[in-house]
Amino acid sequence: RCSEHSLEVGSCISLSQQVCSPELLSLSLTRRGLPKEKMSENGLMSRAKVLTIDTMNPTVKKVEYAVRGPIVQRAVELERELSEGMKKPFVEVIRANIGDAHAMGQQPITFFRQVLALCSYPELLNDSTFPEDAKSRAHRILQSCGGNSMGSYSASQGIDSVRQDVARYIERRDGGVSCDPDDIYLTTGASDGIVTMLKLLMCGEGAARTGVMISIPQYPLYSAALAELGAVQINYYLNEENCWSLDITELQRALDEARLHCNPRALCIINPGNPTGQVQSRECIEDVIRFAAKERLFLMADEVYQDNVYADGCQFHSFKKVLFEMGPEYSNTVELASFHSTSKCYMGECGFRGGYMEIINMDDDVKAQLTKLVSVRLCPPVPGQALMDLVVNPPQPGEPSYDNFIKERTATLSVLAEKAKLTEQVLNTVQGISCNPVQGAMYSFPRITIPKKAIEEDKGQQPDMFYCMKMLEETGICLVPGSGFGQKEGTYHFRMTILPPTDKLQILLNKVKEFHQKFTQQYS
Repeated sequence: RCSEHSLEVGSCISLSQQVCSPELLSLSLTRRGLPKEKMSENGLMSRAKVLTIDTMNPTVKKVEYAVRGPIVQRAVELERELSEGMKKPFVEVIRANIGDAHAMGQQPITFFRQVLALCSYPELLNDSTFPEDAKSRAHRILQSCGGNSMGSYSASQGIDSVRQDVARYIERRDGGVSCDPDDIYLTTGASDGIVTMLKLLMCGEGAARTGVMISIPQYPLYSAALAELGAVQINYYLNEENCWSLDITELQRALDEARLHCNPRALCIINPGNPTGQVQSRECIEDVIRFAAKERLFLMADEVYQDNVYADGCQFHSFKKVLFEMGPEYSNTVELASFHSTSKCYMGECGFRGGYMEIINMDDDVKAQLTKLVSVRLCPPVPGQALMDLVVNPPQPGEPSYDNFIKERTATLSVLAEKAKLTEQVLNTVQGISCNPVQGAMYSFPRITIPKKAIEEDKGQQPDMFYCMKMLEETGICLVPGSGFGQKEGTYHFRMTILPPTDKLQILLNKVKEFHQKFTQQYS
């Protein structure tokens, strides 16, 4: 209350200077923990912001997401400057920073877009230009939607028929290993499922705070989510000298050190790897499962690139399949969540935000809490759920769209394989750049040698950030510095997607080659 006039603070504020002195009003607000008012130049009172950089959630300030960080922000500025007629040493910005397939020119799968068009505008079901299998698929999806419309909410866990189709897909993929649709949760891309599982794992304070093991280099979603949730990030390093392989002795080292200051509870694996492009062998996956079982860790398997395997001798093995083939000692005990998405592979449908996660051996009470948690956001986008259904249940042999679907799918993956090989070959011709084989996924993560003089002149930036920013300003090529993903101290990298069309990718690689040679000469 305002002691001078016996008014509530709210009334005193509304009367402003008519009844209260600024000093008294400021004191009253301060005592109540409210923001102080300030005297403006025109003599009127202006209230300070409720939400400031000092009063906002401190964990959010710790969040960093390199693939859309300062480099990309500068790329956007350069694009605007070019559109305004400003002269640059290049005519366009080539964004090779993110795995956005369609933005890079990859064409959507015809059948998927036909069915989604029919679902979005059912009047097209009467159009004779659409194949009958696309119409029947659209009709089935619409029947599963409230009011036969994709504009309606679905169940929080996802549309029942789609979860059933996902379960059947997993059974086919894994050679008959059983899958319960009730263990499937449809998600807003794989990211949504990953963050949801991390939320469930968070607990404890101080030395009991949850720790989560993530690979270094890592996809920045993990470090960003852990920072936001206030968890402890436990780094384990992939072996660059052995094509970014995963070493169990390194896992043990990281775990033992982490147990001195936190409670490690989960182990995250990205296979095929992002940003490193490696494909884990079956033997490696078995070792990881044994390690998780021995150390009582919850396994999280990020498998969104499972169709993107290019190198000879490499094959995708799902963690679930390997887990169950290892027998009941592991399949009945190891807790596992695996994730897939419509955004990568041959689909590249990033904008629809479709995905799923499957949970294995989760405690029933925790599963009930998971279902409650996903219900808070009502449901994943229904068009994304419909697309996920088409990915796991594409045209079958004998259906009108089958031949064209196989042709488009095969062509997309074949071109990606060619571009993966091209990227490795060209980068390895550059003195000071070494690139491991791009076995899978959509990226290369080459190591770069940065001269000592450049490191000393980096103006407060990480050396590879300085390198990538200078490349952007001089060539228009937008890459992401390795420091945004994590790397061993004293090493420097950048991540580059292999998604641009082959001719543009060749131009990009030549520009990288020319820039690196010029950069090295400049700072030698």
